This record gives sequence, C-alpha cells and structure tokens, in this order.
Amino acid sequence: MKIAMIGLGKMGGFMTEKLIAAGHEVVAYDLSEEARKNVESKGATSVAQLSDLHDALQAPRVAWVMVPAGEPTNTTINSLKEIFESGDVIIDGGNSNYKEAVPIAEKLAEKNIGFIDAGTSGGVWGLENGYCLMVGGTKESVAKAEPIFLALAPPNGYAHVGPVGAGHFVKMVHNGIEYGMLQAYGEGFSIMAAAQEFELDMHQIASIWRYGSVVRSWLLELLELALSDSANFDKIEGIVVDSGEGRWTALEAIDRGIPAPIITTSLFERFSSRKGSEYSNRIIAALRNQFGGHAVVKED
Repeated sequence: MKIAMIGLGKMGGFMTEKLIAAGHEVVAYDLSEEARKNVESKGATSVAQLSDLHDALQAPRVAWVMVPAGEPTNTTINSLKEIFESGDVIIDGGNSNYKEAVPIAEKLAEKNIGFIDAGTSGGVWGLENGYCLMVGGTKESVAKAEPIFLALAPPNGYAHVGPVGAGHFVKMVHNGIEYGMLQAYGEGFSIMAAAQEFELDMHQIASIWRYGSVVRSWLLELLELALSDSANFDKIEGIVVDSGEGRWTALEAIDRGIPAPIITTSLFERFSSRKGSEYSNRIIAALRNQFGGHAVVKED
C-alpha cells in the first residue's frame, strides 16, 4: 500500500521506517529538507510541497498527519482537503483533542473525504516494539487504511474502537492513566530513596521488580534503564511538564461526574514540580507558624 506520512519527527520518522520494513511505500513530507533526506535514505520518497501529494499518491489516497496537535495539525488537514478528492482518507495520529475530531470530519465530508483519529502510543520505542493504535472513524475509512494499522501495531495492538473521536478519546484517557502510574512510581521510589539508613540501591530494586512483581510494567523497565546510568540520572531536574491530555482527562472526569483523584492529583503534582505552587507552600508554612508556632525555614 502507498501512504503519505506528513511530519517526520521522532514518531513520524520511525513510523515511516516501520512501514517501509513491512513492504509499504511511503511518500514523505516535512518542512525540514534534512528530515526528508533522512527518510529517503531509509527507502521513502519525498515531496517538497504538500500539494505534490495529489499526484504522488493513487486514489483512494491515504495520508497520515503526524505533526504537533492544534494549529499545525488543523492547518495541515485544511491544506490536504484542498488537494484530496472524494474517497480519500486523512488520518490524524497526533495527540489532538477528541472534541475537534467530529467538526474536522464534517468539514472533510463536504468533499466525501474520510477522517480517522488514530490514538498512537509507543513513543521512540515504537520502531522496535510497534505502536498501540486506538482508531476512530467509519468502517469504510478504517478499512481503506487498515493495512497500515496492522503494519505499525504489534500483534493484538490495534483496534477500531468506535466512531470519529473515539480514537483520540481513548488515547486521552490512556495518557491520563499514564500520569497516575508515573506519579505512583515516582512517589514510591522517593520514599525508598529517603530511607537512607538502609542504603537501598534504586537501580537494583527497579531491576528485580521487573520479574514476578505485581507492579512490573514496561514503565518499570524504562525506569530500570534510566537508573542504570546514575551519572546521567543525577543531572535530571525534577521538573515535569504536562502535554495536555492529562488536563483533558481530568476535565472530562469533572464534566461526567466521575471521581478521578489519582489522575487529577498527578496532574497537580506536575504543576507543583514546576514551582508553580512554591508561593502556596510558603503561605502554608507561614500559617502553621502563626497558629501553632511551627518552625519555618528561611533563606539566608
């Protein structure tokens, strides 16, 4: 099958390689000439202009958009709408807000162009391990692109989860769960690191927990890998950003009246890590000193 891959960053570039290895033809586009040349060296062809994709693909055309969510994605899809024709399909594989999917699909339907929202998980390890794909769209559109999904996903790692919007909705919740899991690992290892009387080896513990433990997971395997390089780990600052999907999951829980204290707290902890709560901590310390005479720590 022939497909266009738009956006050749770490995800898009590796996905292009994986598709080529599976025997598919990839026509690649990126603003960066260097990125285009890199995938050409892997066996892809590339175009210098987005409009060139019309003639570079055969109907029904399929294009996978793998650029940052928001304006970059929306602009790209609007540009593709102008050059694609009836029966073609556009896939948004980024972390877009699921609420944007239906309006986009409706606009594309004006030209009978199909739209698929493909929640994509796997990160930089996807080339080696495959990508878990949570796909939303009509049966007709998904059927046209399914060979691509099957090539990118590991066995049993792909599903058509529902209509347009369902793919990004499931991926949003997936990332919200990830927030909570990361927070639990972070807190647990922090408690152990504070128990200096035992002189615990954090790398050793992460390593053995990968075997037989009920808390074993791929995230734990990645933690073991991170802790194996102590010199590099010690340089990492404890500042954790949020990419948006944790916020959306928390807001969705609020809107639907679903208790989600773990996910919500993990999101707030990320805010705290950026020192956004530093002033509030000073307020709390000052109040404890006022009503209870509790000691406060002051800068020299």
